Amino acid sequence: MNKTALFDSHVKLGAKMVEFANFLMPIQYDGIKSEHLTVKHNLGVFDVSHMGEFFISGKGALELLQFCLSNDISILRNGEAQYNALLNDSGGIVDDMILYKLSDEKFMLVVNASNIKKDWDYLLSKNTYGANMENVSDQYSLLSIQGPKTLQSIQELTPHDLSTISYYNFVVTKFAGQKNIIVSNTGYTGCGGFEIYCKNHQLIEIWDKIMLVGKNCNIKPIGLAARDTLRLEMGFCLYGNELSDNITPIEAGLTWITKFSKKFNGYNILKEQKENGVKKKLIGFELIEKGIPRKDYEIYDEDQVKIGRVTSGTMSPSLGKAIGLGFVDNSYAKTNTIIYINIRNNLIKALIIKPPFK
Repeated sequence: MNKTALFDSHVKLGAKMVEFANFLMPIQYDGIKSEHLTVKHNLGVFDVSHMGEFFISGKGALELLQFCLSNDISILRNGEAQYNALLNDSGGIVDDMILYKLSDEKFMLVVNASNIKKDWDYLLSKNTYGANMENVSDQYSLLSIQGPKTLQSIQELTPHDLSTISYYNFVVTKFAGQKNIIVSNTGYTGCGGFEIYCKNHQLIEIWDKIMLVGKNCNIKPIGLAARDTLRLEMGFCLYGNELSDNITPIEAGLTWITKFSKKFNGYNILKEQKENGVKKKLIGFELIEKGIPRKDYEIYDEDQVKIGRVTSGTMSPSLGKAIGLGFVDNSYAKTNTIIYINIRNNLIKALIIKPPFK
């Protein structure tokens, strides 16, 4: 079982550690609701060092990535990041990821921990372009500092004016006394903040200094459980739930990262889906009646005909109501449509709404 460099720190802080993607990771510290609301109103810091990092470089790098990924990388300037989907031959999603343009011929891909080997093998199989590929996942760590008080809390840790880093932009700078740190205005919570990429040996000192300067803003360490409830309130997709090898970006509502101005793997299939529609579509919903939706619960229409399934569901810590995401037959996917979630053999009424949930 793998551990991040902060494993001992998590244990000392009382974290409940669980297995995730072959890592022992903190699922929660003092409770999901408390941690969730901390990020919503103050700031919290996540250790997400289990994520994978690939460097793709050289003259063939852009061509390889343009073919394998759904979004148009050619529009990026150095210092910009981009949400993206790695596509298989059928247009399904091998993984979703963030791409960072480090220079004209060097890119970093940040991939889901559970998909590191799959993504790497797939990119290798498609690399007929002579691109240089380096899997540095075992060398790099990642912290995500999220919440409305992030900027005021961590600015003193770097000489770079963090307010000048636009959303989905990044800099390589000095941070918390360490050199060559990637500071990125990205996150998976919808609450604002920054993500910090560093070498493993730099992680403990950076973590300790973040926790120290954040004391005045009541910073807390946050586990993966609250990360999931935060992303769900925003309607963000999670690989293995809303995304998979058998789900296309068009079905998952990710047409906005699927650019037909270039040719890419699965282009013809996705082009046809965009022009002619899809059979199933990802929707958000909130329960009107009492209950909590969970992954794989069935979705029915008012005539008790099965029309889909839940992919993610929870009781929203911020809103105090049950919310979820799921796939339904396209003809039922309109906002304000009444649907029913099968919860313990009871059909519980819900309403389709467009995330983020409010």
